[in-house]
Amino acid sequence: MESKRLRQIKIRHLAAFVEILRCGSFKAAAERIALTQPTISKTLRELEEILGAPLLLRDRSGIALTPEGAVFRQFAEQSLAALNHGLASLDALSTGATAPLRIGALPSVAADLLPDVIVAFAEISPATPVMVEDGRIGALVERLRAGALDLVVGRLALPETMGGLSFTQLYAEQVIFAVAAGHPLAATRDLAALEHWPVLYPPKDAAIRPLIDRYLIARGIGDWSRRIETVSDTFGRAMTLGPAGAVWIISQGVVARDIAAGRMARLPLETDEMSGPVGIMARAEEDPSPPVRLFRQALLAAVRGGASA
Repeated sequence: MESKRLRQIKIRHLAAFVEILRCGSFKAAAERIALTQPTISKTLRELEEILGAPLLLRDRSGIALTPEGAVFRQFAEQSLAALNHGLASLDALSTGATAPLRIGALPSVAADLLPDVIVAFAEISPATPVMVEDGRIGALVERLRAGALDLVVGRLALPETMGGLSFTQLYAEQVIFAVAAGHPLAATRDLAALEHWPVLYPPKDAAIRPLIDRYLIARGIGDWSRRIETVSDTFGRAMTLGPAGAVWIISQGVVARDIAAGRMARLPLETDEMSGPVGIMARAEEDPSPPVRLFRQALLAAVRGGASA
């Protein structure tokens, strides 16, 4: 019975199911993979008939996974990820090149920890090219799940997004309030004083946003009138170090080197409660390749050596 079902399931079935989940609608998924909406609906029905169970529920508010769909999702995503990785390895073999190691990193890691790790990795695996992609945690996790990335290094994503993924903690990182060196607020402990300055704040889907919201609510702080939401490090540095004199609420790793160089300063505020785990996210149950194992070793060695401090 199982072998018959395996023979019946095609890549198009898995691709349609996974893409519908990623896009949140049949219409968007159909456009993404160049199908008509009736065709992608039919493809999902075929998969449900093969499995003998409904995978998705549809109503006016959108789509939702059934219990069976939630179980099958991680295996569908892992299957497509393994296939994508195999195709990338074949492409590399056909050109005589070594398949690149594809790393996703949140900005705090990309700015602080990762440069030292890349240098160390080049020494122990000089023939392996490395591709680094930064961005928001949700987008990076989706690319990891799809097989477009081999690892993601950053803050732990929300539990509901971690299905089928593993997390290995490296260290804990605080969110801080940073200003340019010599800023009039550099010594302030009064959060209310920030009202008179631009405040750079992460958007709602950022990994650190819930920590910041809870921290400010606990201290009776509402929205600042000059609050600017951004995920751009380039814009953040320009606003903080430039004439605007903004206060940047940001993961410490993003500005660690600026602070060490004396370009920025951390406001003397107690922010321990905005600390969160930073670690390695990978596809669960996948046997890591030799380059992935070596890169993990380089990460752990860098953390032990204080590269994240």
